Amino acid sequence: MKVAIIGAGFTGMTAALDLAEAGHDVVIYEKSAIAGGLASGFKAPGWQDSVETFYHHWFQSDAAMKRLVKRLDFEDQVRFYTPVSVMYHEGKFYPFDSISAALRYPGLGFGIHKIRFGFVGLYLRLTKNWRALEKETARDWMNRWAGEFVYRTMWEPMMIGKFGERYADRVNMAWLWARISARTTQLGTFEGGFQALIDHFVEKLRSLGVTVRFNTEITALEPLSDGKIRLRIGGGAPEYDRVLATCSPEALTKLVPALTAEYRDSLKELKSIGAVVLVIALRKPLSKEGYYWYNLPKSAGFPCLALVEHTNFVPRDRYDDQTIIYAGDYLAPDHENFSLSKEDLLKKMIPGLKKINPDFNEDWIVDCWKFSTPYAQPIPFVDHSEKIPDIRTPVPGLYFASMSQVYPYDRGTNYAIDIGAKAARIVMDNL
Repeated sequence: MKVAIIGAGFTGMTAALDLAEAGHDVVIYEKSAIAGGLASGFKAPGWQDSVETFYHHWFQSDAAMKRLVKRLDFEDQVRFYTPVSVMYHEGKFYPFDSISAALRYPGLGFGIHKIRFGFVGLYLRLTKNWRALEKETARDWMNRWAGEFVYRTMWEPMMIGKFGERYADRVNMAWLWARISARTTQLGTFEGGFQALIDHFVEKLRSLGVTVRFNTEITALEPLSDGKIRLRIGGGAPEYDRVLATCSPEALTKLVPALTAEYRDSLKELKSIGAVVLVIALRKPLSKEGYYWYNLPKSAGFPCLALVEHTNFVPRDRYDDQTIIYAGDYLAPDHENFSLSKEDLLKKMIPGLKKINPDFNEDWIVDCWKFSTPYAQPIPFVDHSEKIPDIRTPVPGLYFASMSQVYPYDRGTNYAIDIGAKAARIVMDNL
C-alpha cells in the first residue's frame, strides 16, 4: 500500500519505520527543513553537539525510546546522568528531585505536612489505577489527601506555571500521577544531541525505501470515491491508499473539510497551551552550585516557569566552553512573548538570571535564540480519557496521531514514539 505520513517528528518517523519494514511504500511530508518536530535541534559555530529548540531529555523509565534506539543500533550513544533539580524557597534553591530530597525541603515545613507529602508520593509511585484519579482535579485530590498547605506550596505553582490561571485548577489528577509515577532522577540524552539521533533515523528510513520530503506543506486532504486520499501540495496532488496525520488537532480540522461534525467537535474540545523558549549562550556558568533544572515560581517574580542549565547535564566543552541556558514557559498563544523579538524577550529574562546568580553580568551573554509554538502542552480535564479522538478518523483511510492522544502520560519523545508505533499497528490492522 502507498502510505503518506504528515509530519517528520518522532511519531511520524516511528510509524514510517514500522510500515516500511512491513513492506509498504511510505512517503513522509515535512513542512520544515529538518526532521524532529519539537525535538529538533540546531548548532552554533564551534559547537560539537546540537541543542534542542524546545528542551528535551529522556527518563530512565522511557521504554519506547530505549526500544527504538536499540532497533536503530545506537544504544552505545545514549548517555544517562543524574543532574540536580531545585525548588525555590524564601530566596534560596533546594534540591527537589526525589522524595527524600523533597522531605528535606524547608518549604514543606515540619511534621504532618512532610508525612502526608511522603505517603501521597509513595502511593502515587505505586498505584496504576489512573482511571480513578482522572475523575477528580489535581487540586481537589491533593487538597484532600496531601493537604491544602502541601498542594499550595508544592504543586500549585507548577500547575499555574504549566497551564496558567485559567486551566490550573481544572487539570485532572491522572495527569499529575503520570508525571510523578513515570519519571526518574536519571536523565538521558544522545551523544551529539537529539538532532544527531534524528538524522540517523532519517538515514535508516531512507535505507528502507522511505521518501522524506522536506519544505513541503500539505494544504488539504481530500477523500476520493475509490477509497484513496488526495493530498494538495502546492501544484501537486498525489494520491495514497492510507494517510497518517501527526499534526495538531486544530491543524487537522483545517486540513480535512470532509471530517464529520462529531469528530471535528471532538478535536475542538482538545484544549492546549503553547510554549516560548529562549536559548541563551553564556561565557560563564550561571549556577554556582552546578544545578541543572530550576523550578521557578512566578509569584516570586521570576519571568518564566523553568530555567535549565543544559551544560550542567551535558559538558560545556561540547559547546565551545559556553554555558547553555534554557528559559522556558508555557503560555496561551495570544501572550505577548510570542510576538517579542529575541532581544526584547532576553531583556525580560535578565532579572531572573540575576536572582539566580547576583554576580551575573550582561557581558556574559554570547548569543540567544528564540523558539515558539502554539501547540506544546495538551490540557487534560476530568474524565479526559472519554474525550480522546480515535486514531481511526471517520474518513476512510485517514488516521490521526498526536501528543493529545498519549494521555494519561505527558507529551515527550518517549510517548511520541509509542503512539507512532500504535498508529502504524492500527493502519496495518485495517489494510
